[in-house]
Amino acid sequence: MNFREATELLKEKKSLTKEQSYILFKKLALEDFDEAEVEEFLKALKEKGETWEEISGAVKAYREVMKPFEHGLSESAIIVDTCGTGGDAKHTFNFSTAVALALSVEEDVFVVKHGNRSISSKSGSADLIEALGIPLDLPEEALREALQKVRFVFLFAPLYHSAFARVAPIRKRLGRTIFNLLGPLLNPARPNHQLLGVYDFKLTEKIAYVLDDLGVKRAMVVWGEEGYDEITITGSTKVSELEKGRITTYYLDPEDFGFERCVNEEELKVKDSKESLEIFYRLFENSLEGPIKDMFLLNLAGALYVCGKSIDFKGALKRARKYLEEKIFLKQLEKILDFYSRKRH
Repeated sequence: MNFREATELLKEKKSLTKEQSYILFKKLALEDFDEAEVEEFLKALKEKGETWEEISGAVKAYREVMKPFEHGLSESAIIVDTCGTGGDAKHTFNFSTAVALALSVEEDVFVVKHGNRSISSKSGSADLIEALGIPLDLPEEALREALQKVRFVFLFAPLYHSAFARVAPIRKRLGRTIFNLLGPLLNPARPNHQLLGVYDFKLTEKIAYVLDDLGVKRAMVVWGEEGYDEITITGSTKVSELEKGRITTYYLDPEDFGFERCVNEEELKVKDSKESLEIFYRLFENSLEGPIKDMFLLNLAGALYVCGKSIDFKGALKRARKYLEEKIFLKQLEKILDFYSRKRH
């Protein structure tokens, strides 16, 4: 099947099989192509709406061409990523990166954060990581050492996904496409646990099915009311939870956990990386109060729950609060920054 044939099929509102999707996206990653044909194909796929099989086929194609990160950990190790699809245009504080750094306090959890610079926010994950003084381009050997010693590494996406550059002009013209969904599913470390946020409530089950197909052991795929790609303090959060091949969908409300709903979304926003860094330190020092702290705790509870640190969400939230109050996150952050400071020189 070529791109023209696939486009005709999609325009008839028929879906590709997983294998057809895999073949087409493998061609896109490796072979020469006609830009106009591919643009029509991606546009038709977007307008029809991607199935989980189409997404999974594309992910498997790009997994084969990405540069892998050989972490050296055992198969039984808990390797986790906390990330979102982005594209919610909320300009909020970078919750997923703060959660990833905090989660590394757990001695048997290895956090491999995969991310990029800001696209729709004022401070992307790479922007915050860089502002903290953590290099984005360390050799793999140093990253493996970091995992063993401080349990946190950041994988800067452009260093691992050169094939994405081939479709960059088309993506720019089309706006949101299937490629927005692929990023969080293409962590070069292939984590087996994941807290993953999506920009559309219809995607939670689809992405949970993809994660199951990729062999992920446990995950929460979340969409927050008002369009957040994380567990939100502004309203209900839809969750599709994957555990041992079973997917369950339910809703979380901030009031259920003793939080006040945030009605002013401006309170969650940051102006730039500098403000994001200031808030980050106040958060880890436990000197910050308000909806950013509350939303951080909700998302950290989700990550702790996914990693099996509590049998339920309320227990995970209690654990997160305790760590924050005892400034354990701050102590762990100091260890992380000290390690990377020595690697930088």
